Amino acid sequence: MEAALSAGIGTPLARPAADVSTSVDLVALTPGTPAFVAVVEQVLTEFFATRREIVEPLGPVFVDAAEALEQFVVRGGKRTRPGFAWTGWLGAGGDPAAPEAASVLTACAALELVQACALVHDDIIDSSRTRRGFPTVHIDFTDRHRASGWSGDGEAYGCAVAILIGDLALAWADDLVHAAGLDTAAFARFAPVWARMRTEVLGGQLLDINGEAGGDESVAAALRINRYKTAAYTIERPLHLGAALAGADDALVAALRTYGTDVGIAFQLRDDLLGVFGDPAVTGKPSGDDLREGKRTVLIAEALRRADAESAALIRAGLGTDLDDAAVDRLRAVLVDVGAVDDVERRITELTETGLAAIAHSTATPAAKHLLHDMALAATRRTA
Repeated sequence: MEAALSAGIGTPLARPAADVSTSVDLVALTPGTPAFVAVVEQVLTEFFATRREIVEPLGPVFVDAAEALEQFVVRGGKRTRPGFAWTGWLGAGGDPAAPEAASVLTACAALELVQACALVHDDIIDSSRTRRGFPTVHIDFTDRHRASGWSGDGEAYGCAVAILIGDLALAWADDLVHAAGLDTAAFARFAPVWARMRTEVLGGQLLDINGEAGGDESVAAALRINRYKTAAYTIERPLHLGAALAGADDALVAALRTYGTDVGIAFQLRDDLLGVFGDPAVTGKPSGDDLREGKRTVLIAEALRRADAESAALIRAGLGTDLDDAAVDRLRAVLVDVGAVDDVERRITELTETGLAAIAHSTATPAAKHLLHDMALAATRRTA
């Protein structure tokens, strides 16, 4: 499978795309399994290898940055977004035994680079120090600056480098799509959805930042952020992308998007609970980090809506501060006592059920319906 790599349409670099078609049985691939994770990582690793020829002339500084991005991308992750995109393609009648299957899988894998961009930038915005048990990218480069004894502000340097590495991930996501070898008709269906998804995830991040700065404590605002910051690019648009590649009709696309929106919001609601109550040994992040970061989640918005004046004041005073473990425990107790945790669990259940109902009544293939059922439960009942 050959395709022109591109920094954008019309600027071919004439390099081969990652070729998994001869080494992997795509028919047997099931999203969420170690085999699926491994093949997505193979595509990504082979793609990174094609970038070295472009990166090396810029010198060791850029080589180090590119290697940091590669390590960040291939070091862990469930490959959730490629899994949903692949399932959307299968659900709309895509044939994993067909010649175009490897190209579709490569395009699906590009979602991991969009995810990398979002995570690297999100960690800067949230001042997070760890990700999956490792230093976040901006902390890594802050430490490198200090270890080298360089001049200037090490933290500013680390953040600046991480911003550029996140930008590089987003640029390379486009490169990988252009490298996939999609035929002209499939790419024409794919491109508008891809463009919307990238805009939505950036818009969702801006809504999140603005919500925190402006102090919007409403449940509606928190749900809108969940819709665009997480659901759109985690489940809804990946499914839409896969379905578009297979040429799905409008009714099936609508059903997949309903599922993606509802299950995607439920996925984020579970993440909100884990950000307060999760086990650090499982999540890879300090327990209660969302409280210290001051995240205006549905959990917090619902707690404030339900709380009396004293409890609400305690929540507001603690959010976004350097809470010790005892203070985190006190806030957790308030969230439980006012019923906010039970409310979020109820929302997760209801959204999962409405999403599954949309798929059950759709024209998606029976195999895809089964997959999407299992994937919804895995996304909303996870512990990390």
